[in-house]
Amino acid sequence: MGTMYGYARVSTKEQKEDRQMIALCEKGVDEKYIFLDKQSGKDFERSMYKRLLRKLKPDDLLYVKSIDRLGRNYEEILEQWRVLTKEKRVDIVVLDMPLLDTRRGKDLMGTFLSDIVLQVLSFVAENERKNIKQRQKEGIEAAKLRGVRFGRPAKPLPENFEEVFSQWMEKKITGKEAARRCNMPLSTFLEKAKKRMI
Repeated sequence: MGTMYGYARVSTKEQKEDRQMIALCEKGVDEKYIFLDKQSGKDFERSMYKRLLRKLKPDDLLYVKSIDRLGRNYEEILEQWRVLTKEKRVDIVVLDMPLLDTRRGKDLMGTFLSDIVLQVLSFVAENERKNIKQRQKEGIEAAKLRGVRFGRPAKPLPENFEEVFSQWMEKKITGKEAARRCNMPLSTFLEKAKKRMI
């Protein structure tokens, strides 16, 4: 048997990878052989994952906590699985899904069952990602209907805005000068002026 590796990924720098790291270490993976990315799984442009791919040799063993650590896009997960098992010729163990252990059932039936399970799980992972996005969208829409405002609150207009606005409307000063007097960018002054004219 070759070297044991682990791969962990969290979607943002704020998320903690502890759960994944503990699970990988419990399997006996040396921390120096665990590769960690802190970014979204929507594509495979991940520096540590790429470094891991360069290190992997035939008969090495790769542990991942769950299938969605490889990514959440159905086709990409299947493609990476193919690259790892067929091109790199490494074994993969998905800790949350014991059926996805390529060390077992190297015969035709074992490979067939593993491929079916992988396809189903990859589809479920991508579908869940879409459902999460849909729920977020619906939640935002519902919040807006309740009057919840998103983004930074608008700054109050400067005290001299009405006076400067009047001078600008009477063409006594330019928009640039009006914006300078109100201490705001020209685009902001024009936006506020447009609302004032309605």
